[in-house]
Order: sequence, then C-alpha cells, then structure tokens
Amino acid sequence: MAASSNHSAGTSGERLIDRTDALLLDLDGTVYHGARPIPEAVSALNKAHSHVGLKYITNNASRSPSAVAEALQEMGIPASEDEVLTSAQAGVTLLTSKIPAGSRVIVLGSDSLKELVNEAGFSVVTSADDQPAAVIQGHATTTGWPQMSEAALAINNGAVYVATNMDTTLPTERGLTVGNGSMIAAVTTATGVTPDSAGKPAGDMFTQAAEELHSDRPLAVGDRLNTDIAGGVAAGIPSLMVITGISGHTDLLAADPAERPTYIATDMMALFDPIDRSTPGPKQGWKAELTSDGVLQLSSVEGEVPEDSSEESLGGADSSQQARFSDRRSHDALLTAIAAAWEDGAPAVTQVTATDSTAQSVIDTWR
Repeated sequence: MAASSNHSAGTSGERLIDRTDALLLDLDGTVYHGARPIPEAVSALNKAHSHVGLKYITNNASRSPSAVAEALQEMGIPASEDEVLTSAQAGVTLLTSKIPAGSRVIVLGSDSLKELVNEAGFSVVTSADDQPAAVIQGHATTTGWPQMSEAALAINNGAVYVATNMDTTLPTERGLTVGNGSMIAAVTTATGVTPDSAGKPAGDMFTQAAEELHSDRPLAVGDRLNTDIAGGVAAGIPSLMVITGISGHTDLLAADPAERPTYIATDMMALFDPIDRSTPGPKQGWKAELTSDGVLQLSSVEGEVPEDSSEESLGGADSSQQARFSDRRSHDALLTAIAAAWEDGAPAVTQVTATDSTAQSVIDTWR
C-alpha cells in the first residue's frame, strides 16, 4: 500500500479556520505546558478570537473555571469563565443523573469540586459511616490513603462511583506526574468497581461545549490521541491534533481508527494555513509504502519541492522562514506516511524505515 503525489501540498486557499465556527480546546500540552504557555498557541488564539467561538475543555478537575480563565489571561490568552468547561463540571452533571437531589456524596478532589457538588444540591460528607449515595473522584494533590479508603468502603457498601476523568498522567512543566486515573486505579483495585467517567475520551464534554456555543461546525483541538482526539471522534466532531504535547509522530502512525484526527499540525498556527497542509494524504516530494508485514518505508522524491518554497523563492528568506520551510517539509513527510498507514485494510505499523538519507533525517526527528 503506497502513498505518493506529484501535486503541491497547498493547492487550496481555504484555511482550516474557515471550516469551523468554534474551537473546542484542550489545555495541558495544547495551550500550555504547566505554567509555560506555548507561543504559537498564544498567537493563534488571539488571532482566532475574532473569527470563532472558543471553549477550553480540560480534564483537569482541580481548578475552577474562573481560576482557569485567570491563568489563561495571565499568559496573554483571551478567556473568560464562561469559555471554560472542566471535567469537574461534567462530573457533577453526570452525578445529578444518577442520584436524587439532597443525597450525601463523598468527594475525593479539590475544594472547587466540593463547591460544585454543594451547588448542585448534594451534601458533601467524608465518611462511609454517613451512608453516602455516591462517590465522585477528581484530581487533588491532597488525596491520600484515608480519603481513598473511605471511598472504597462506601463503594463496597453500594455507593455509585463517578469520576471526573480517567487520565493516568498529568502533564507539568517538569514532566508527567500521577493523574486522576492512577489514583482511581487504587480504588478500583480495592472495590472491583470502575467508575463512570464524564471527562474525555467520552464525547459528552464536546457535545455540551458545542451546544453552549451554538456551534454547527465545531473543531476539537488537542495533543493527546486517547483523550482529546478520541473524545472528538466519539462526539462526531472533526479534530485537529497538534504535536506539542503527549502524543507524537509514531503514535499517529499506529493510531486506532477511534483515535485518528481529521487534521494534524506541528502547532496551532496551522489554523491559518491552507487546509491541505494539515490534512493526511500524499504530499509533493514524498512517497510512503506499507508492506504486508507492517513495515512503513518513507522515500523522498528528488527534485520535488512545494511550489511556494523553491530555492529561488527562499533566496532572501531569513533563518526563521528557512526553519518553517524545513518544518513543513518534515510535516509533509509525516502526512504522506500517515496516508499509507491509515489506508483501509492496512496492517498495523510495526517499523518505520527510510530508503534514502533525506527521509532518514526526517524520521530521526519523529518521536
């Protein structure tokens, strides 16, 4: 199975931003890394704010919508409390569908989650002896053995178990730390009960966000295949994966159909590029073939370069423009490889190889 093309990677003038009326945005790994904003995301969101509606959708249940909006504003990103939807909010919505108003609930999570549970008409308790009707678990650094043990006792006594999200890791500026899903695993091991989860990869948050924005053409944007992209797929919403966070190039090549994005970009500024530059498919200058045993072979096609990136047109370009062209060439190679890997009936990719030094230099940059 092969993918190759003699056509330019940017034949259409239509931009990705022109195809949507709302961006449903992940945060960690997409907009920022811990306390550090991603520069291209900041630029893109400031530019997009006047074009489309924005909704920041996060599985992080430890902060209130107002706190999230304030943090984004401090990074120079346009955001209001109404533009934030957290998995804590979605978790409480799920909780209200499972138990009567006024019920007692054990909350494993932040103070903001406890406030949301109270505001929904429930009574927050801390002990299984209080006979709670439910346990809801969200991320909090203060959760430890005493809290999880009370939750386990309540669940073993029949309490409904709800989670805000199932993320096993939490990205920070120092790297990946223990996420809510890893804490949930301990309670599940003690009870044999897996919670119902409101967060990504379920599609509920995306559907809710699109409805709140009155959007007919939403676009999910995220960095993580098994949450952000899978959630968009589950909701039936097109998605853009930016390679700025958790999932990388090799993850994309091996992605399950339920986790495959519609568009792929090196960063969020691709929203303002021609749509072909982020659409998987054969691109000029590259050829990819997938063998029957899952070996993907990438080749460069000598003499082929994008029409607007010839040596002559780049003669007066500065170093940043030259670097952008280099990034585009590498990204075109990825989009070509993905087209071969994702063909109907294609075997799973087991290995990626290059047939020439140019292709190898690109593969060496993939993660």
